Amino acid sequence: MTVPDFQRARSAEAKQLRESAILEAARTLGAERGIRQITLTEIAEAVGMHKSALLRYFETREEIFLRLTADGWREWSGVLRQELGRLSPGVPVSAVAQALAGSLAARPMFCDLLAQAPLNLERNVSPEAVRGYKLISLAAVGEAAGVVGRALPELTERECLEFISAIASLAGNLWQIANPAPALAALFASDPALAHACVDLVPRLRRTGEILLAGLIPSRPGAE
Repeated sequence: MTVPDFQRARSAEAKQLRESAILEAARTLGAERGIRQITLTEIAEAVGMHKSALLRYFETREEIFLRLTADGWREWSGVLRQELGRLSPGVPVSAVAQALAGSLAARPMFCDLLAQAPLNLERNVSPEAVRGYKLISLAAVGEAAGVVGRALPELTERECLEFISAIASLAGNLWQIANPAPALAALFASDPALAHACVDLVPRLRRTGEILLAGLIPSRPGAE
C-alpha cells in the first residue's frame, strides 16, 4: 500500500479523501486477518497517520468497521438485485436460497461484520453513528426484500423482510462457526467427536434458507 502524505485536511474534499483511505486500510486489514484482530493503531499506521490524527476522522475503531458494514449492506443488496433479477417470477425457493447463500458466502468480511455489528460495533459508537448505520442497513434490507418478492410473488412484503433479516443474521453467525481460529480448526479436524463442530457455510445457509422460505406461508396467522 502506498502511504500518502497525511497533513491535516483543510477542505471537505480532503477530509473525504482521508476518510476513504482510512476505510480502505481497515477493509484490507480486516479481510486479511479478521476484524477482531485489527487495532486502531494498525489502521493509522497503514495510512501513515498517528492514532491521534486518525481520531479526528473517526471516534473509534468500531465506527470505522460499522461504516464498512453499511458499505457491505449497500454492495450486497445491489448484487442480489442483479442475481435475483435474472430469475423468472415464481422460481423454486431453492433457486432463491442458493442465490442468497452464494452471494453471502462470497463476501466473508461482510459476514464477519454482520455478526460483530450488534455484538460490539454498535455499542462503541455515538447514537448518531448508529442511526446512520441503521438507516442504511434497513434501506438495504428493504431493497433485498423487494427483489425476493419479485422472484417469489406469493410472499408478502413483510415476509420477504423477515426472510432477509433472518438469513443475514444467520449468515453472520454461521460464518463464525464455519471459520474457526486455526488452532480450533486443527482440533476439530483431529477429533472425530468434534466432526460437526465446523459447518460448510453454503450448504447450511442454502438449506436453512429453503426451510425459512418454505415455512413463511404455512406459518401465516390463521393458516392451516
